Amino acid sequence: MTHISGEVTIDAPVEEVFDLVADERNEPRYNPRIVHAEKLGEGPVGRGSRFVAKPKGMGSKGEMTLEVLEYERPHRLHNVVRSSYMEVEGTLTFEETDGGTRLRWDWDMGLVGPMKVMSPVLALIGPRWERRNWVGLKQYVESGRR
Repeated sequence: MTHISGEVTIDAPVEEVFDLVADERNEPRYNPRIVHAEKLGEGPVGRGSRFVAKPKGMGSKGEMTLEVLEYERPHRLHNVVRSSYMEVEGTLTFEETDGGTRLRWDWDMGLVGPMKVMSPVLALIGPRWERRNWVGLKQYVESGRR
């Protein structure tokens, strides 16, 4: 497993940032590597919610499922993500700061199946990819496009 953590400060209220991130259907708006995401099942987003996301260029083989294991609005999400090639589990925490939100991520990521041999590469590029994702969120929120 590769451990990835980091943080970014976003100039927006904590509730707004939390709600945007908690609903996986929003990710294609700020992460260019995700082209589509949909919620499985009925009801509001919360503990037990499940989503399917499709990464760019991976087709159905790359399809990922995300499940919300813990949902403590507006401060904490604990998610698990699974696909045919990777498993990710960890938390996102949202802390109110002067005029904004500090978003922290703390993930354990691992490649599975035939991709497992690429684990050393994940350790090198995973932190950069994850940071790019959350900086994309910051830019999206702060640009007023939401």
